[in-house]
Amino acid sequence: MWALFFLLATAFQLPGGEPSLLPERLVLPGDLPEREAALVVVPGDPILQDRLRVVHWPGDEARADRVIQLLERRPYLPGLPPELPSRAVIFLAPDRARWDALTGGSVPHWGAGVAIPRLARIVIPLYSAPGGGLEGRDRTVLHEWAHLGLHDHLRGLRIPRWFDEGYAQWAAGGWNVEEAWRLRIGLARGGAPPLDSLRLVWPRDQIGAELAYLLSASAIEYLVAGSGERGMELLLERWKESSDFEESFRRTFGMTTGTFERLWIRHVKRRFGWVLVLSQSMVFWILLGGVLLFMRRGRRQHDRDRLARLRAADPPDDPAWWEGPPTPPIGGFESDVRRTRPVDQPPPEE
Repeated sequence: MWALFFLLATAFQLPGGEPSLLPERLVLPGDLPEREAALVVVPGDPILQDRLRVVHWPGDEARADRVIQLLERRPYLPGLPPELPSRAVIFLAPDRARWDALTGGSVPHWGAGVAIPRLARIVIPLYSAPGGGLEGRDRTVLHEWAHLGLHDHLRGLRIPRWFDEGYAQWAAGGWNVEEAWRLRIGLARGGAPPLDSLRLVWPRDQIGAELAYLLSASAIEYLVAGSGERGMELLLERWKESSDFEESFRRTFGMTTGTFERLWIRHVKRRFGWVLVLSQSMVFWILLGGVLLFMRRGRRQHDRDRLARLRAADPPDDPAWWEGPPTPPIGGFESDVRRTRPVDQPPPEE
């Protein structure tokens, strides 16, 4: 057990070469269930070898390897120096008890992952599947990894919540089609809230929080679309140097955050508002109606063809065998001749 503590506490090196402070209580909390059984994975990639450890429990070796491989493929964060985050411990919590012990018990049950920058800790729950299955969990790992990198770069500075969450979403690869539609549906029920509300009053309910995450992502996406990744890099450099977000934002993008907020709200309503939802929904229903009409016509033609085949196989209304033969059969019997003689014809003379 002490060997495990020593390994985790001494494995990280700061850029200057001095051992980073990673007290045992930050690595494995005292109330962590089954902490004696915890296992540690060390990346083989030299880029991450001195910066990352993945802690898991028996049975989750494959998931730990997947996390390592994911970050080895994508170790760098856009707009940040390549050595960030300088250290991170990723815990894969197999149950709710260990999740609560590692997160402090204050994270909502629906949380897909948590980053705790002051502890250089990421906690990923394995007992609940986020949207998208394994790919969804991969995005969560990248999302939380981006949180650690951003806070490591802006150490000690206050980061607006909308920027923090939006940057993490963007760095993790943006959003997918399903999330874009969730944002459209959410905005169809009301207008886009101001960015200040995302910073000061972050929703606590799941639906409201999900909408806030998506709005934050849309703000960073809109910002990067107009300036590119280089604009984000300049902003973060100037922010770190001056410690003033507002001034750094104005110097980088040539406008205040208030002006950006107005432009962003207009953009969000135009791209994700109810008019677009309605128009795209109408197109969808028109296309669906066309497909159904085509299928109905094809079905009706199939039924007509089938009915024609059945009718062709039916016996006629007056079958030929219900009538006598038009002439006596050759070599027929007398009874046959009588049966075929017309009623008004006299019998032959003997």
